[in-house]
Amino acid sequence: MKDQPDISTPRRRGGKLQVKSVTLAHGGGGKAMRDLIDDVFVSAFDNPEIGDMEDQARLMHAALQEPGAQLAFTTDSFVVSPIEFPGGDIGKIAVCGTVNDLAVGGAIPLWLSAAVIIEEGTEVELLRRVARSMRAAADEAGVHIVTGDTKVVERGSADGLFVTTSGVGVIPPGRKLNAGRVRPGDVAIVNGVLGDHGAAILAARGDMALSTEIESDCAPLNALMEAVIAAAPDVRCARDATRGGLASALNEIAEAADVGVKIDETALPLRPEVKGVCEILGLDPLYLANEGTLVLFVPSDQAEAALTAMRALKVGRNAVAIGRATDENPGSVVMTTLFGGGRIIDMLVGEQLPRIC
Repeated sequence: MKDQPDISTPRRRGGKLQVKSVTLAHGGGGKAMRDLIDDVFVSAFDNPEIGDMEDQARLMHAALQEPGAQLAFTTDSFVVSPIEFPGGDIGKIAVCGTVNDLAVGGAIPLWLSAAVIIEEGTEVELLRRVARSMRAAADEAGVHIVTGDTKVVERGSADGLFVTTSGVGVIPPGRKLNAGRVRPGDVAIVNGVLGDHGAAILAARGDMALSTEIESDCAPLNALMEAVIAAAPDVRCARDATRGGLASALNEIAEAADVGVKIDETALPLRPEVKGVCEILGLDPLYLANEGTLVLFVPSDQAEAALTAMRALKVGRNAVAIGRATDENPGSVVMTTLFGGGRIIDMLVGEQLPRIC
């Protein structure tokens, strides 16, 4: 029998952009669009799991074969302004935000998609920087960007660049994290300082003439979650404190579990610079967005183990217990203030800062 010819699809040769800015032609489906995709995105995201560049990624993973394993799937859109800021950019947030949404539910993140809406006139070099940033964040988190899409819209229609990422992960058999599992006596822990991302974005906009070196806390938290689960296997739930900040995350948990949550103002980890920005502008740091900070609840007898595991990692070195669940005031969050009184911390109403993520 003669050898069968190799009919596998060869890796396509990447195109190269010769212009400095994106035009509507780059969204037209022809050679210009292909060159944009190849130059900016394929060159940055290339990995074996992209495969033959078909219209879908075809994926397999051993974790999916375990009896009782669950597939986790999430999606999010990112419209941050400015696109680049101290500590990150829209691409880094897009990857970290989606990875963290999977991780706080107990999933092991595996694959991401990335869809971008590009405004006509956007600098190609900016796109290259964002794509490289996405690849670096994905490498740090141990995930692959395996599929995506690009669209180009008329000048003035998209404010530069919008990014939508979706993520797929696997929840191992027997692992169950959800807010309804929180019980009175469980300890609330955060892994780091609060409000850095919101303060960094505000300062980067330049509207308030603020001079500060605050950087966004944007970071993937999946390694942190795995370390906590290994050290404190009965961890109840976790939330990443993004839009709405810590206050909104705690309110969501209190309502879902029908417990009260009591936190201590003196325990809250805040940088003096963030406090200063909030005092000047009349903002509450409890509602400022974070992109590398989560809050979780663990049984009291596992709290120290969880803190030790978190502090062993860079993203958890400032971990601290800030309060606990209680059977008082179910569904509410109450903070013991510096003066010993009690202050109700409600869910955020409206938006303190628009376009933060």
